[in-house]
Amino acid sequence: MRLERITPENYEAALALSVRPDQEDLVAPVVKSLAEAYVFADHAWPRLIYDGDRLVGFLMAFMGIPWDSNRNAGDLRSGLWRLNIAADAQGHGYGRFAVEAVCGEIRAVGGTRAYVTWEPRVGGPEEFYLKLGFRPTGEQSGGETVGVLDL
Repeated sequence: MRLERITPENYEAALALSVRPDQEDLVAPVVKSLAEAYVFADHAWPRLIYDGDRLVGFLMAFMGIPWDSNRNAGDLRSGLWRLNIAADAQGHGYGRFAVEAVCGEIRAVGGTRAYVTWEPRVGGPEEFYLKLGFRPTGEQSGGETVGVLDL
């Protein structure tokens, strides 16, 4: 498994990536993520996930985003912003690989915590993130649960 930058050669394959139909309300499509990566270029870290030559997923991390300037101006956070694993590639460890890769990047820039949010509903990714060691912070972001992992 490896991560690759989005390039003129692979972006169309990235745009065609889709999750299972029952997950479409849980994660934005890759096209929205790429638009956000363009708009928030100073903080977004988008990558494609490959297994050999096969595209199996997309991730986007965020690096050093101020969390809540009203509470704590120095609270800069990094973590997993988006994770899309192709419908036919789920259950093979690609999600775990993606989270570990993001955590490695955060460590490389001196970060000590990784954050993620998830929709708190049946069929959502909460169990996946909890198994990886994330714990709820008690905060919400856009109605989603905020989780943190100490690195």
